[in-house]
Amino acid sequence: MQLSDDDVVDAVLRASRVMVSIAAQTLAAVDPDVTLPQLRALVVLASRGPQRPTGLADALDVHPSTITRLCDRLESKGLVRRTQSAVSRREVVIELEPRGRKLVDAVTERRRNALADVVAGIPPRERAALVHALHTLSEAAGEPSDADWFVGPAS
Repeated sequence: MQLSDDDVVDAVLRASRVMVSIAAQTLAAVDPDVTLPQLRALVVLASRGPQRPTGLADALDVHPSTITRLCDRLESKGLVRRTQSAVSRREVVIELEPRGRKLVDAVTERRRNALADVVAGIPPRERAALVHALHTLSEAAGEPSDADWFVGPAS
């Protein structure tokens, strides 16, 4: 059966609604005052370590001024702290606070459990094709692999 591009886009759009719903629900269950963009920043800090604002902006593909406002909010919630860089007193480094790490871990655990429930409903014979399709989608979107995502402290 030959699928049109529209058929594929519709299927991906439907799957994305599932993923966004799970992401929003799991975050709201842990901390309804944290937004999805804020969680994305926390995840980058959890996986890559302390970042300069420009490095965090690059990782999230946002303008550096967006990072300043986002970090203001995260710092006021006790989830991150800004400190002076050990390399240059003129540079600031954004670090995850222990409370921020706990939040990332709790949301990730809830999300894994929610996704495991969804995966349990997929027939085992179809799972390999799903994994292949998701890897292909991620590569086409330019999403870094886990090995590339989890790197040490960067710019």
